[in-house]
Amino acid sequence: VQLQASGGGLVQPGESLRLSCEASTTIIGYDMGWYRQAPGKERESVATINRHGPRDYADSVKGRFTISRDNAKNMVYLQMDSLKPEDTAVYYCTARSTIIYWGQGTLVTVSS
Repeated sequence: VQLQASGGGLVQPGESLRLSCEASTTIIGYDMGWYRQAPGKERESVATINRHGPRDYADSVKGRFTISRDNAKNMVYLQMDSLKPEDTAVYYCTARSTIIYWGQGTLVTVSS
């Protein structure tokens, strides 16, 4: 599975961004997710959406981020609202079955 993430950019605190991830094949059998890695920090899970639909979020983004998937389009999205400077990171899309596939990252910078 090849994953292409897009939608990153520079925004001010409090603003929103929507990340998109396009898969090269059907995502029906995969648990999809978004990870991020901030400068000098370890990569962390941000949000996941199970192949059957259940979602899970990191505590730091609960209530602000929403993950969704469109199986018909092989797409996964991350709607990020009320962005904070600490959300600044490279965001990676993932697809997990027996192994995890990683896409290239997209940079999100939250700064005034």
